[in-house]
Amino acid sequence: MRYVVRDTKGSIVSLHREAVPGADLLPLSHPDVQAFLTGTDGKSFAAMDADLVRVLEDLIDVLLRRNVFRITDLPLEAQVKLFERKHFRDNLQSHALNLYAGQQAQSPASMGEDAATGAMSDLVPFDWANSDFKV
Repeated sequence: MRYVVRDTKGSIVSLHREAVPGADLLPLSHPDVQAFLTGTDGKSFAAMDADLVRVLEDLIDVLLRRNVFRITDLPLEAQVKLFERKHFRDNLQSHALNLYAGQQAQSPASMGEDAATGAMSDLVPFDWANSDFKV
């Protein structure tokens, strides 16, 4: 149960663990409380965080491709997490429907290739899934 303070229109403006003057007691499962916790547009912080993680992952990929920094500049734990997530995404994309079947899609493995020579750069990640490495 939480204490909620409402505005003149009846919308929740604050949520409290302890009693405050003018607050009503409502369970966390109440629809008004859930709407307040998820935000005004229906998106929760968890959903926004997941979206932001995707943006950060793509940003890191761009910075690596442009040689702004190397993956080895990151702590080992961060490298492992990025590679695990990248392998997971690559695996999901390999099972996805290809809507551009007539066009040559850029595979995730070829993202480390030099466009002019086709040679692999040093940005190709170590295959953590097929190694004995443990953190």
